[in-house]
Amino acid sequence: MKPVQKPGKWRLFYDLIRQTKPSKWLVSVALLMSVATTIVGLAIPMVTSNLVDSFSLASINALQIAGMVAAFIGQAVALGMSTYLLNHVGQHVVASLRDRLWKKLLVLPVEYYDNHQTGETMSRMTNDTAVVKELITEHVANFLTGIIAIIGSVTVLLYLDWKMTLIMLITVPLALAVLLPLGRQMHKISRGLQDETAQFTTILNQVLSEIRLVKASNAEANEYESGKKGITNLLQYGLKEAKIHALISPIISFVITMLLVIIIGYGGMRVTTGALTAGDLVAFIMYLIQIVIPLSKLTMFFTQLQKAVGATERLIEMLESREEDFTSGRSVQDANQPIAVERVTFAYQNGENRLKDVSFTVKPGKVTAIVGPSGSGKTTLFSLFERFYHPQRGTIRLGADPIDEFTLRSWRCQIGYVSQESPLIAGTIRDNICYGMDREITDEELQKAAEMAYAHEFIEELPHKYDTEVGERGIKLSGGQRQRIAIARALLRDPKILMLDEATSSLDSKSEIIVQKALQNLMKGRTTLVIAHRLSTVVDADHILFMEKGEITGSGTHEELFHTHAMYREFATQQLRMKELV
Repeated sequence: MKPVQKPGKWRLFYDLIRQTKPSKWLVSVALLMSVATTIVGLAIPMVTSNLVDSFSLASINALQIAGMVAAFIGQAVALGMSTYLLNHVGQHVVASLRDRLWKKLLVLPVEYYDNHQTGETMSRMTNDTAVVKELITEHVANFLTGIIAIIGSVTVLLYLDWKMTLIMLITVPLALAVLLPLGRQMHKISRGLQDETAQFTTILNQVLSEIRLVKASNAEANEYESGKKGITNLLQYGLKEAKIHALISPIISFVITMLLVIIIGYGGMRVTTGALTAGDLVAFIMYLIQIVIPLSKLTMFFTQLQKAVGATERLIEMLESREEDFTSGRSVQDANQPIAVERVTFAYQNGENRLKDVSFTVKPGKVTAIVGPSGSGKTTLFSLFERFYHPQRGTIRLGADPIDEFTLRSWRCQIGYVSQESPLIAGTIRDNICYGMDREITDEELQKAAEMAYAHEFIEELPHKYDTEVGERGIKLSGGQRQRIAIARALLRDPKILMLDEATSSLDSKSEIIVQKALQNLMKGRTTLVIAHRLSTVVDADHILFMEKGEITGSGTHEELFHTHAMYREFATQQLRMKELV
């Protein structure tokens, strides 16, 4: 069986553009106008030739002047319309591409983002699509009209004087022999430049999004060096690109100058012998210009095409990445059932096992706490519950059904998640509490959720109350306030399963007391899983699991574990002693 051959790179680019469904009518009209402009341009040298050969004031009439003016105006209008229409098409193609990419990015699994830097992804979304747009809006029409102009000009020149035309054409392969290797070198440089731009975007995103950490750590000098390295690399690629342009421009200029000297010298001789008229020589020079200029534009087209093909490969790689399946399965009918973890083993990509043959059962309506040292797999377990990842072995069940049999959207609707970080989006408090809701939330519902989260009181004290802007990642609010906003968001979702990941570990004592009260409201009547370092927050849990190095080494109530599990007893004794000292 023969291996299936992949389509050529240019075909990948064509297919990607075709999938955006550009307006064929607009493209046809734009290209037709470009062709018409080129054809009018091909006629101008012949008209000029006749004027030169029969020039006299008496031979010029108003009709000829009006015809030439109309032709020039028509050419200018057609060129303007063609440019606008191609830009219109190009902008819509890029908008459609970015829409596909944005939709794709939102359904890619968490694993994708584990393996791809944010800045790199942003660069694909902005820089690579801009390269595609530039090719369509600026170079496609030049390519088509350039081909027509070259073929048309050479045809007319062969008719005018085939000997001079052949002399001129000898220089073309010589120029191409130099320009084509330079074009290939430009492709390599362009690919490197795009990759380096993505790396630099990653540095910018990382530093600017964590600017407070940078300043608090006195890391400005280190980050400056990282950024400067990226800037220097971009400079090096820019200089390499400049060197290629510096070679291409003189070569084209040399070819043009050499051709003009040859044509004017040899053509002048033929004019003196009567084999060629002065008007024909002028037309010949004008047609020569109409060949050389499109040739330089064709070189730019192929350079830009190489850039666009390189960008296409990366865009297709992203578009073909595995995405989360939101449709397969059935809806969750009753989430008030036991959750059973059966012999689950999980490892991150190319890493050691983070969970090893883990089994336990979470009883409905009860509080199950997961404790243990850092790195024992507690947060990884929560990620499996959220179905951010899938275990390599084992099953998680709701009742008798594996959770993978439920639609992803239906399953996640059952879960309320409050983490240590309590992430907020840039926007108002209302936006953050209502985030992710698929229906209109009334003021009464909003206020009730905030009151149960002990957030309403501090919100009312803010200048714009629920319409107060929280800043990027909620920086304008304190840690305790952000946590209460996150709890209000979870209350509004009314989840059947609640997951609390170190929800109070970063708070001061006063904030912790308030947040704990809010959490008590949130936990009522819900199946609750709690990750905690502070055992004081989970001693009253119905069931406590102790994890070490991805394994459950203890299970029971606080009293049971205190008497039967040495490390749990050590944890509890240390924390109680610290509490007494405080």
